[in-house]
This record gives sequence, structure tokens and C-alpha cells, in this order.
Amino acid sequence: MPLVAVAHGSRDPRAAATVEALLDQVRRATTVPVRVAYLDHTRPTLAQAMRGLDEAVVLPLLLTEAYHSKVDLPAALNELKAAKPGLRVHYGTTLGPHPLMLSALERRLAEAGVEPGDPDTAVVLVSAGSSDPQANAVIADMAGAWAERGWWGVRAAYASAAEPTPVQAVTALREAGAPRVAVAPYLLAPGYFADKVRDSAGADATAEVLGVAPELVRVLLERYEAALTIRPDSRSRAVAVR
Repeated sequence: MPLVAVAHGSRDPRAAATVEALLDQVRRATTVPVRVAYLDHTRPTLAQAMRGLDEAVVLPLLLTEAYHSKVDLPAALNELKAAKPGLRVHYGTTLGPHPLMLSALERRLAEAGVEPGDPDTAVVLVSAGSSDPQANAVIADMAGAWAERGWWGVRAAYASAAEPTPVQAVTALREAGAPRVAVAPYLLAPGYFADKVRDSAGADATAEVLGVAPELVRVLLERYEAALTIRPDSRSRAVAVR
């Protein structure tokens, strides 16, 4: 059954290039037909990506459950189903949270010269941030779980919509006595937020975005298999705008 991965979309061409490169790795790992769609700024749209399909697994290529996965994408799917009543959609969950995400984050930190679990390094886990407090709480929970891997400490931060900001988190860790502070962007692709974090955080090291990480390929395929067990349309209807 085809997999349609739906990313947020960005005016920055680096974002779409990263998404395409990630999905190329997914295609190499499976015989499943893989298509891409974007919610904004970039084509193809979801309607264009779904053209010619009667049934598909739709996966939000997003890192947390928030407005886009809870409202925007289900609403777009409902529009498609209204126009094509026979369309069957198995709507899967977002990439995160997932234990492999921490492994991917540590991979990126290691590439930036930070030894995973270094007891002399504190880490700021930075997400884009959301107006949905539950989404932000997921990042805080991830930081708590990551702190158990040996770091001096791990603190969550948000590039927008919530506090602490990356600068505030870095400053707080330094004031608390952390010998070294590293920033780990919990971001899928380069773009506005990644640049903002890199330019403003003031840490000793800043990792690259998750990008084309093998862990993300594994998570995406796992989400696909799980979505196949979901009754078509059940989840997208449950969270649609009313």
C-alpha cells in the first residue's frame, strides 16, 4: 500500500531537499511506493500527492503531535474524502516521541564533537515550540529521559511559542555550573528555526538537525506498519475540526 509522508513545508529550499533525501533512504529500505506532500509553501500538496490513489497510509512527517497533525492534516484529509467518498486513509502517528529519536540526537551531537552521555556536558534539547502545551510537555519528558543517559543535565527549550528559549536554557545551565553546554536541535530539516537556534544559542557546541538519519528511516517504516493495523479513516475523523 502506498505511503504518503506529509511534511510541514518551508520557503527554505533546504527543507524540501532534506525531506526528499530522507524519503529516498526510505525507498531504498522498502518496496512500498513512497510519495511526499507538504502542508504549506511547497508542492506537491496533499491533494496532488494523493491523486490516483484509492487507499494509502498517510504519515505526518512531524516530530510531535501538535496543531498540524491534530487539526491541519486531518482537516485536509477530510476534504479529500468529501471529494472522493471511496478514498480509504490509514492515518499514522508522528515520528516522535520514539526512543530512537534520542539515538539520532546523540548521533548528531557526536558529529559535532560531543561524546554521548558526557558527564561534563549539559544538553539543551530544542524543538520548534508549539501553542499546544501537550506538545511542549513531550519535549520536556524527552529531556528528562535523556538526562538519565549520563549527561551533566538536559533541559528542554523552544525556538518559538514557549519558554525557555534556547538562550535562556543555555544561560541557566551555565549559571547552574555546567562545565560545557551543547545544543541539540530536535528539528527535522534546515530552515528558519535551525538558523535561529544556531545564531542565538551561544553554546559550546551545536549539533545539526536530525535530517537524513538512519534512525528516522526505521521510525518511519515502523509507523507505516503500525498504521496498516488502523481502520481506515478512524483516526483522522476522531481529531478533525468540528
